[in-house]
Amino acid sequence: MSELDKIRAMAVRHAGRQSPQLPRLFAYTLDHTTEIDPLIYDPAASLVIQGTQRMFIGDKMFEYGPGQSMIVAAEIAALGQICEASEDQPFLAIGLFLDPALLSDLVLEMAAIPELPIESGYGVSTASASLLGAWGRLLELLDRPTEIPVMAQSLEHELMFRLLMGPHGGLLRQIAGSDSRLLHIRKAMAWIRDHYTERLNFKAVAALAGMSVSVFYDRFKAVAAVSPLQYQKYIRLHEARRRMIANQVSAAEVGFAVGYESASQFSREYKRLFGAPPGQDTERAKAGLGGINRPRSLVARPDVA
Repeated sequence: MSELDKIRAMAVRHAGRQSPQLPRLFAYTLDHTTEIDPLIYDPAASLVIQGTQRMFIGDKMFEYGPGQSMIVAAEIAALGQICEASEDQPFLAIGLFLDPALLSDLVLEMAAIPELPIESGYGVSTASASLLGAWGRLLELLDRPTEIPVMAQSLEHELMFRLLMGPHGGLLRQIAGSDSRLLHIRKAMAWIRDHYTERLNFKAVAALAGMSVSVFYDRFKAVAAVSPLQYQKYIRLHEARRRMIANQVSAAEVGFAVGYESASQFSREYKRLFGAPPGQDTERAKAGLGGINRPRSLVARPDVA
């Protein structure tokens, strides 16, 4: 039995259940394909065990499948789709939300490496045999919960070490850095998420990140794959959709509530992202039909302010 097969058997047993002793570790399964849906990643490492997932980040599209590992180092806005899954062969993945303090401790123990330029806030690669082994040993603890208090920290250290030594170790070192460029961009992202209804003041947000406006814009787009303004639009539209589905509010009402000054602009941008006008999309979502049938770019056209 291969290492991936062993991980698959354990992940199936624990999918959908969270261990109170290992709250950042998760296993996820789905027995059907999905429409393309919006999401915001939290910093995490994950491993696809079975099936295929398709991601749209900015204007980039990529797929990753069995044995491939993904690192997300910032709160990235994306569109995601499970494009290969069935009852006989469900999509199956495991993941671990990242702990910056643990990464910092590890980086201090490793040889000093200069801070690398930010290329993006995410990366996908094929997992090495040593990385698969580390994932398997950590996941095994869910079958032996009495060992978690003693073994969990050392096994998580091993997993993070393997990731730090892998092709996207630079991303993880950025998370660990107390004064890294990525940390400053993440602070700006958090400010935008917390103040998404306000008009975006580029100078103020760039100052928060400790950068000039031009440098901030370039580094933000390198991490998030979209500009700060496009990121804010994504947050606004995602929140508007959530409110309409949950609270039965009208499109005009919710558009103004999330920061739009024009109902027509809100409807136009909503349709561009979700593939249908607000009312039609939310009715489909409530009926369980999904709201998106094709990818939509977050890049604004010239007629969109």
